[in-house]
Amino acid sequence: MELHDKLEVKFRLDENQKRALRKLNLFSVADLLNHFPVRYSDISEVKKISELVAGDMATVYGKVSKLKTKKAFRSKIPMAEGEIEDLSGKIKITWFNQAYLAKMIHNGENVKLTGKVTQSKNGIYLANPEFEKIPDMPIDMHETLFKKSVTGNAGFSYPIYAETKGITSKWFYHAIDKIFKEKTLDNVIDYIPGDILKKYHLPTIKTALVWIHKPKNKDDAESARKRFAFEEVFCIQLERQHDKFEYRKNKSFQIKPTQKDVQDFLKRFPFEPTNSQKKSIDTILADMARNFPMSRLLEGDVGSGKTAVAATAAYVVTSTSPIPSPKERAPFPSGRVGVGSLQVAYMAPTEILATQHFESFIEYFSPRQGGASLPLSIGLITGSGCRKFPSKLNPNGWTTISRAQLLKWVVNGEIPILIGTHALIQKSVKFKNLALVVIDEQHRFGTAQRRKLVRKDNIAPHLLSMTATPIPRTLALTIYGDLDLSLLDEMPAGRKQIITEIITPNKREETYEKIKLELRAGRQLYVICPRINEPDPEKEMALNVKSAVAEAKILKQTVFQEYEIGVLHSQMSKEKKDKVMADFSAGKIQILCATSVVEVGVNVPNATVIIIEGAERFGLAQLHQLRGRVIRSTHQAYCYIFADAKSDKTIERLKALKTAKNGFELAELDLVLRGSGGLGGTKQWGITDLGMEAIKNIKMVEAARIEAITIIEKDPELTKYPLLKQKVHQKAGEFHFE
Repeated sequence: MELHDKLEVKFRLDENQKRALRKLNLFSVADLLNHFPVRYSDISEVKKISELVAGDMATVYGKVSKLKTKKAFRSKIPMAEGEIEDLSGKIKITWFNQAYLAKMIHNGENVKLTGKVTQSKNGIYLANPEFEKIPDMPIDMHETLFKKSVTGNAGFSYPIYAETKGITSKWFYHAIDKIFKEKTLDNVIDYIPGDILKKYHLPTIKTALVWIHKPKNKDDAESARKRFAFEEVFCIQLERQHDKFEYRKNKSFQIKPTQKDVQDFLKRFPFEPTNSQKKSIDTILADMARNFPMSRLLEGDVGSGKTAVAATAAYVVTSTSPIPSPKERAPFPSGRVGVGSLQVAYMAPTEILATQHFESFIEYFSPRQGGASLPLSIGLITGSGCRKFPSKLNPNGWTTISRAQLLKWVVNGEIPILIGTHALIQKSVKFKNLALVVIDEQHRFGTAQRRKLVRKDNIAPHLLSMTATPIPRTLALTIYGDLDLSLLDEMPAGRKQIITEIITPNKREETYEKIKLELRAGRQLYVICPRINEPDPEKEMALNVKSAVAEAKILKQTVFQEYEIGVLHSQMSKEKKDKVMADFSAGKIQILCATSVVEVGVNVPNATVIIIEGAERFGLAQLHQLRGRVIRSTHQAYCYIFADAKSDKTIERLKALKTAKNGFELAELDLVLRGSGGLGGTKQWGITDLGMEAIKNIKMVEAARIEAITIIEKDPELTKYPLLKQKVHQKAGEFHFE
């Protein structure tokens, strides 16, 4: 059997199995070998039915009875039901969309079931459990997979795979066994260099494949998982370091400001910059003084002052003339900033945010008491129109101008700073001397997008990416491996610590009264809900959590009758979203009921209270992000976390919001407590659960990074490593990097 052989040629498959394999994206023998077990089922983890608790993933052994098929009353989905009983008690079993299972098992048979213990109004039940008939198990009861080893791992165990209708773990077990017996692995060549495997005590590809599918003990299984986890991070790092190498081949404008100019500009801020802001500014200026383009990611909590750092970088760039020779180039003398200077593009994810940045920049560059304004034009380009500061009629204000006029001034170099949405990098927008691109919350600004920014003479702008999303350091080093990292981990002086309270159901009414005091004082309120609409009551698996649409109606009718309540969620059109946010910003709406769409970039200083419903459904880092919406002013801010959590563990997890110093600390904690699923959006990167496990391990990430940097420095195109190059290309296609 060869790795490239098609499964339907080598295995007898019925239509259901073919459909199931297609659904799992398994087409070849190689695909099957790379479909790793999700976990290993161990007899030592078996529980008595009487000990089961809602929320557990549990394995039980017993006799089944009362098997029947039916359709859900309202949704009409096919279901199978039954009961399983052991010596300690019995529990109901429900399979949704899998009615056929009731015909595959017979009343009175002994089975092993593994599934989630789920709470319903009628008590607990096992939801969609995997099942094995005891006499028919893939491995003989007498021959344990994890045999008694020197480390004392005992217990009956076999691999559990990601399954779908028509295919089971049992099928995978026998199929992989057949592949092994046909000596298919004899032809597998390792793509990871041998010296790297040896250095980190990792098994070869052949050994790792055997150990992950048929481990003799837990140590072997762990060793195999470690190898594949390392491999995944290593491939991402190679792709990233190659991107960095390619981008650095370009030349860039060298920016060399005087220290006095920078200090004078910092005095324009209405606050004293924090130490981490000063440090980040110094690092960015050092990067821009080099003759190759900067690639830096600036991470900072909401309100930590990223825009001020970006404004300083923008000021320094626009104070530099685009003279080609570094020897001749010098900062403009005071008063000549403007026409003929280098240009800055500042890209924001939404029109609202772009407009907010435009207003912030006007404030930073406007006249200060006793001082002059900087003679500098700032443009704004969004789908709704274009603006220019200063206006001829009002030197302290802006004016609306046509798109054609704005683009003409940008291409002439008469507008040194242009702020906007993604429209900024369209073909119609041409700059004369673009030297710095600032990207706010555009998590992944890929290689293809960067290539668009490089001029025909190979001059590329410096790139400053910014995010308020707290990312654990290991994940940032992996996903943003081509960017250098800077952290803003302090808040500006004068910001009051947000008061965070975890509210149990019995304290709800009391909390509403406290909130009314704030609303009467003229403040505004966010109410965040996990869902958009109410769940279908007939769906037994539906999450019974608050929805933004229904909660807005309930609050209007019962609690906040005298206030205007708006609704915001992702299914609304862009125009509707912008209208609601504009009304909220203007104070026409006092309460905004929303889903987590307000997580990024909304700035309403007057909103000082936030309620987060169903808080146990959010990750800690995401809760921190949401809470950050109300620390935009010097007013005291309040965050009320409404949790219906039954378990002490969940309450303990939420308490971290009161004690953690910043979002990065919470993101790290999320990674440990909830694993990869707790990180907002990790699934969007296409990184497997195995890769995410690796990302919990800073030593592994740093090792993979060091090895990737070393290889790319010596052999950027991986010419000496053709198999590794092929693997990196394959992985890069799986990761959603562009």
